[in-house]
Amino acid sequence: MRDHPSQKLTGYVPVEDAEGLARVTAFRDMMAARRTVREFSDRPVPRTVVEQALLTAGSAPSGANHQPWFFSVIASADARARIRAAAEAEEREFYATKAPQEWLDALAPLGTDPDKGFLETAPVLIAIFGQKRGGPNPGDDKKNYYVAESVGIATGLLIAALHSAGLATLTHTPAPMSFLADICGRPAGEKPFLLLVAGHPAADATVPTAALNKKPLSGIAAWI
Repeated sequence: MRDHPSQKLTGYVPVEDAEGLARVTAFRDMMAARRTVREFSDRPVPRTVVEQALLTAGSAPSGANHQPWFFSVIASADARARIRAAAEAEEREFYATKAPQEWLDALAPLGTDPDKGFLETAPVLIAIFGQKRGGPNPGDDKKNYYVAESVGIATGLLIAALHSAGLATLTHTPAPMSFLADICGRPAGEKPFLLLVAGHPAADATVPTAALNKKPLSGIAAWI
C-alpha cells in the first residue's frame, strides 16, 4: 500500500508494437543526423524555441525529484564576449600545460584548439549548473541527490529538443568553469556542469570525419 499522495498516471498513451517500433526508429533516424559543429551562423533563434527546449529538459527524472539544475541562457553580445575571453584563457593553459599528451592525441582528429570564436558567433549559450541543495519547490533548501546524473539526463533531453527544432549544438567544458558562475551571477552552491552552444550551423560548417565514427549496437549494449 502506498502511504504517500499520488494520482492516476496521465499522458501515457499505449501504442501497438508496430507503431512503437516506427516511432522509435523515426526518432533514432532524427537523432542519428545530429552533429556537433563549431561553425555557427549568427542567425537569431526565437526565445520561445529555447524556452520549450528548456521545459523539455526540466521534465527529466532526478534524484528524489529535486530537479537539481539551473539553465542560464546567455544571449547578450557583451556576456558572450566575456565568456569567450574567459574560456579561451582556460583553453590556452589546457593545451599548453595541463593536458597530457594522450589526451591531446585523442583530440587531434577532431581539430579542436584554444580558439572558441563560436562562443560569440552563436546566438545562444546555455550555461548548465548543478545545485548541491534545493528541492522541488521554490525556496527549498534540502540536500540534492545524484546531481551529476540528474543534470546529465536533463542535458541530453535539452540537446535532443534543440536538435528537433532544427538547431545545432556544441557541448563545451573548459576546465575550470568557475567563471561561468561569476558571469551568470549564480550562487556558491551551484557548480557549472557544461556550456551548451546552440544555433543554426554556418553555411560552410564542417564535421570532422572522426566524429562520424559511432559504435554499433553490439559495441554499446548486450542482452543478458
